[in-house]
Amino acid sequence: MPVRLKKLIGTFLLVALVIIYALLASIFAVARLSESGPWVHFLFFLLSGLLWVLPAMGIIKWLMLEPRTKR
Repeated sequence: MPVRLKKLIGTFLLVALVIIYALLASIFAVARLSESGPWVHFLFFLLSGLLWVLPAMGIIKWLMLEPRTKR
């Protein structure tokens, strides 16, 4: 796969990941945390704000892989 195409796909994947993850985290927060206290909100948004990094790291690691050499 050409490097430019791989970077384009990776960019779209990262943007989609952030948008979908933010929507899902917000929906979960509204549905489940409406009655919770401020510390629960703080911990939820702290953890959910850091958790998206794990799948993003996978995408970035895929982007950094060297292209296979043809034999």
